[in-house]
Amino acid sequence: MTDDELTRLIIGCAMKVHRTLGSGFLESVYQNALAFELKRAEISFACEVPLKVYYEGEVMGTFVVDMLAEDHVIIENKAVENLCPAHEAQLVNYLAATHNDFGLLLNFGTSSLQFKKKFRIYRAPESQL
Repeated sequence: MTDDELTRLIIGCAMKVHRTLGSGFLESVYQNALAFELKRAEISFACEVPLKVYYEGEVMGTFVVDMLAEDHVIIENKAVENLCPAHEAQLVNYLAATHNDFGLLLNFGTSSLQFKKKFRIYRAPESQL
């Protein structure tokens, strides 16, 4: 499966969760429901994954990502009224620190699911899927 196909599947699972639950729950509820849907879709994943932060080739500490799919796609879940630049920066920093190439920012807290695909290395908007 290509990364684009994987991304589409994950977003599809998140849309199903949002259509079913709507907005108004805690992030943990959405994460549990998304985990349920990813398992149904046979996408390997882990929740609350500790990852190392590197600086100049040395480990400086660890942080926990909400979800990691197929061992390389970081998924950051939110249940907020609006995504803000700080949420996007958080995901990009996670990507930079871990050297993962891309991740998904999912927001279940609005009337329709918000999602953004973020890259460790900048890509022009027309090349994003």
